[in-house]
Amino acid sequence: MRALIIANGPLTQEPKLSSDDLLIAADGGARHCLELGLSPQVVIGDMDSLTAEELGTLESGGSQIIRHPAHKDFTDLELALSYAVERGADPILVYGALGARWDQTLANLLLPAAVEFTAARIRLIDGAQEIQLLRGGESLEITGSPGDTVSLVPVAGDASGITTEGLEYRLLDGNLVFGSTRGISNVLIAGRATVSLREGLLVCILIRMNELIAW
Repeated sequence: MRALIIANGPLTQEPKLSSDDLLIAADGGARHCLELGLSPQVVIGDMDSLTAEELGTLESGGSQIIRHPAHKDFTDLELALSYAVERGADPILVYGALGARWDQTLANLLLPAAVEFTAARIRLIDGAQEIQLLRGGESLEITGSPGDTVSLVPVAGDASGITTEGLEYRLLDGNLVFGSTRGISNVLIAGRATVSLREGLLVCILIRMNELIAW
């Protein structure tokens, strides 16, 4: 089962849903759903971003409201991700998680690195851009079009043992140093590429250039 999570940040595109998808709104992300005429199966959070009228509309439309206290240890998006993982969803696509506030954006970028999400394939979608995390000992396949931009950014320290296939600037058991921009703006030379990592953590960003121009 695939899950789509709509967060409360700027929504740069309408999610493409299939009938089997689990649609989850993280608090104010439910407003995006209402504006698009979508009915999330679940709305989760402290509900501080929704009016009583909006909550009533969601409930009458069949949405399950999972309310958490305002004084909580986790953001609404983290609660939504935890719910999706507990339901066994894979992959998990997240929309509306970037751009509104830098503290929230940075936290959301790093959320997939949490230990409890290790087994989940989480992708953050923002218009023509798609972000995934790659952990040490894993490989990632990136699918796009020739000419698309692929950037690899090490976080949590240096990333070592990086091998890439299908990118213009290839790495063979190479390293990327934390804080360096060496991994920025590589280019897909085919329809797909692979990135393997021995140690560390990489933020992998795909920018679909034709779609970016359209935006």
